[in-house]
Amino acid sequence: MVSSLKRLLIGRPLKSDQLGDQKLNKTKALAILSSDALSSVAYGPEQILIVLVTISAAAFWYSIPIAIGVLILLLALILSYRQIIFAYPHGGGAYVVSKENLGLYPGLIAGGSLLVDYILTVAVSVSAGTDAITSAFPSLHSYNVIIAIIFVLLITTLNLRGVTESASFLAYPVYLFVLSIFILIGVGIFNILTGHVSPTLHTPLGTPVAGISLFLLLKAFSSGSSALTGVEAISNAIPNFKSPAPSNAAKTLVAMGSLLAVLFSGIVFLAYYYGIRPREEVTVVSDIAEQIFGRGIMYYIIQGTTALILILAANTGYSAFPLLAVNLAKDKFIPRMFTARGDRLGYSNGIGILGLLSIILIIAFKGRTEHLIPLYAIGVFIPFTLSQTGMMVRWIRQKPEGWVTKFIINTTGAIISFIVMMMFFLTKFVQVWPVLIFIPLILLLFHRIRKHYESVADQLRISNCEPTFPIEGNIIIVPVAGITHVVENSLKYAKSLNAYQIIAVHVPFEREDELAFEAKWKKWQPDIRLVSLYSPYRSILHPLTKFIDTVQHKASESNYQVSVIVPQFIPKKGWHNILHNQSSLLLRTHLLYRRNVIITTVPYHLKK
Repeated sequence: MVSSLKRLLIGRPLKSDQLGDQKLNKTKALAILSSDALSSVAYGPEQILIVLVTISAAAFWYSIPIAIGVLILLLALILSYRQIIFAYPHGGGAYVVSKENLGLYPGLIAGGSLLVDYILTVAVSVSAGTDAITSAFPSLHSYNVIIAIIFVLLITTLNLRGVTESASFLAYPVYLFVLSIFILIGVGIFNILTGHVSPTLHTPLGTPVAGISLFLLLKAFSSGSSALTGVEAISNAIPNFKSPAPSNAAKTLVAMGSLLAVLFSGIVFLAYYYGIRPREEVTVVSDIAEQIFGRGIMYYIIQGTTALILILAANTGYSAFPLLAVNLAKDKFIPRMFTARGDRLGYSNGIGILGLLSIILIIAFKGRTEHLIPLYAIGVFIPFTLSQTGMMVRWIRQKPEGWVTKFIINTTGAIISFIVMMMFFLTKFVQVWPVLIFIPLILLLFHRIRKHYESVADQLRISNCEPTFPIEGNIIIVPVAGITHVVENSLKYAKSLNAYQIIAVHVPFEREDELAFEAKWKKWQPDIRLVSLYSPYRSILHPLTKFIDTVQHKASESNYQVSVIVPQFIPKKGWHNILHNQSSLLLRTHLLYRRNVIITTVPYHLKK
C-alpha cells in the first residue's frame, strides 16, 4: 500500500543514465530559481513603508531614493554572482567561495546561514502567499497556519517528483505573475500620465519631514533589501543547468536581475504615487491593485498570481538547499544521506528534511511573515557579505586580466551588504538575535559530525594497528519462548553451523511454568542444553542480557565467539507485525550495542 501511494505521488523510478534529462533550460531555470527573488517584490516595498510610516505618511517619498539604493545593491550582487558562476562552475555559491578564499570557518558560517535561510525561504514564501490569499478572502485569515502547511506538503511532493517536472509546473504561474505585475505597473503609470490619479495622494519629492534621520533611512533601506533574497540561489544550483551550465546560469541570473529591478521599482513608485499605507491584513500589492482595477477580475488575477508565486517561491529553497547540502555532506559536515539521489534522481532526503523543518517553523511563528522576514534577510546578507569578501581576496591573490574592475564590483557589494547586515542587527535585534545562537550551534554541529566521520574512517581503515584475535569456536544462544515451529526452525539453523555449544534460554515468570517447560524440553530436544532464567519481576530483557554478558565474558578468555540467534515468525500481512515480535525487536536493539556479540534473526514465514 505504501509503495503504491509512493508511486502515485512521486511517479515511477528513473534510471541513473536519465540524469541528463533532469537538467534545466534557461526558461525553466528562470521560473524555478528566480521565483523567490521575483516574489519578494510582493513584500520588499512594503517593508520600506512599514519603517517610514513610523514617522508619517509624508515620509513615503523617501521610498524612491531608498529603492534606488536597493537597485544599486542589486546590480552589485548580480555582477558579483555572475563572476562567482564562472569562477566556481560546479556550484556551491557562498559556501565554496568563502571556504576557499577566507578559510574553513567563514565557509561554514556562510553554508550554515544559507541552510537556515533556505528553510526560512520556504516558510516566508508560503506564509506570504497565504497572506495574499487571506487578503482577498478575509474569512480564511484564522486558517493561515493550516493553509501554509498544506502548501508546503504539496510543494514538497512536487519536488520529490523531479526537477524538470516541478519546473514545468512552476513556469506558468511565475510568468503569469510577471505579466500581471507588468500590466499593473503599465496601467498604473498610464493612469498617472493621463491625470486619473490625484497628485494630492502623495507628498512631493524633497518635502522636508520632521523626525527623519539617517539611521531611520538606513533601517528602511535594510528592510527593503529583503527584496534581494534569493539572488544567490542560481550560483548554488549551477549543476541543475543544461550544458554549457555556467553560461546558461549567468544568462538566467542577468534575466532575473533585470526583471526584479523593473518589478521592484514599479511597485515602489506606484505605492508612493497612489499614497498606499501598509496595513496588517492587506498587502501593499493588494491595495495598489484595488486602487487601479477595483475589486474586479483583474484584481483577483493579480492576487491569485501573487499568492501562487509567493507560495511557489519556496521552490527556490527546494532547488538550492539539497545542492548546498550535497557540498556540505561531501565535506563531511552534515550526514552523508544528503548525497543520495532518490527514485526521481533528486536529492530526496534534502527535500524531505527541508519540508519538515519549514512546517515546524511555520507552526512556531504562527505563519506571521513580518516576524520571519528580518531573520530571513539576515541569513541572506551574512553569506552575501562573506562571498563578496571572498571574491575580493581571490582577485587580489590571482590578479587575472581585468581584476581591478572585478575587485571594485565585489568591494562595493561587500560594503553595502555589510552595512545592511549591521543595520538588521542594530534595528531589529529583538527579531534577529536567534542568529547569534544558531550560527555557533550549527558550527558546533558541523564540527562534531566531521569529527565523528573522521573517527569512524580511522577505526575502519585496514591499515590501522588495532589487533584482531582468532576465533576458536562459536557458542550459540537461542532465546526460546515455547515449543513451536519457529523455535524448531532456529535450532535446525544453529545445528547446521557446527557450533562448539548451543544453549537454549527460556525466561519463565512462574516456577510451575519453569518446571513444566523443562520437562517438555527434555522430551523434545534432549541433545540441546536448556537454561531457565526465572524472572520474578516479569522482565525478559534483563535476565537474558545478563546471562549473555556472563557467557560472553567467559568465552572471550578462550577466544570463543558468542552468537545470539533470535527466532521470529513473519506474518503474511505487514501490519500484523504490530501484534507480534515486540520482544525480539527490543532484544535485537539492545544487543546491537553489546561488544563482540553477533545477532542473527532466523525468520519463519507464515503461510496464512
